[in-house]
Amino acid sequence: MVDPSITSRFNEIYDATYRAVLSYVTAKCCNTSDIQDIMQDTYVELYQILRKRGVDYVKKEKALCLRIARQKLSRYYSLVERLKMLVPIITVNKDGEEIEAADFEVDFFLTEDFAVNNILLEDAKSFIEQKPQDVKKVFYLFYDAGHTIPEIAQLLAMSESNVKHKLYRNLKELRALLK
Repeated sequence: MVDPSITSRFNEIYDATYRAVLSYVTAKCCNTSDIQDIMQDTYVELYQILRKRGVDYVKKEKALCLRIARQKLSRYYSLVERLKMLVPIITVNKDGEEIEAADFEVDFFLTEDFAVNNILLEDAKSFIEQKPQDVKKVFYLFYDAGHTIPEIAQLLAMSESNVKHKLYRNLKELRALLK
């Protein structure tokens, strides 16, 4: 049976740290399709710590969650690299050709703000999937995480003008595509 105090403490920590952890993971991940997996692993680990050590164990919530996220990022990408060395990850593209996983973008999380219906959503998703990771991160932080341009610039170590350029130039292209 789950202790209600553990669930309550977990929810408090989650609410207090989610935005900071999401920002950190987004800025540090290699591929935006990995963000949700790493976030989930981070908070599962936090829950396990609370169950094992008790609700009074956590004193600095944000520091603990960021440390767990850093570990999860490190383990996630080292595992992916080890697996690539053991087994080549192959997929089939739209033309039926086999390509290595490193040569394609897996997935990108879009909000419903980009499309009114599924057809527009698929077009927008396809457009964003073709963009470099830094552009994907800007879109993700701006639309999904709700960060401002100055916050994104700081998180990604870019100038504000560079963030604006990536965001607005690609939005202009996307609007032209969806018209």
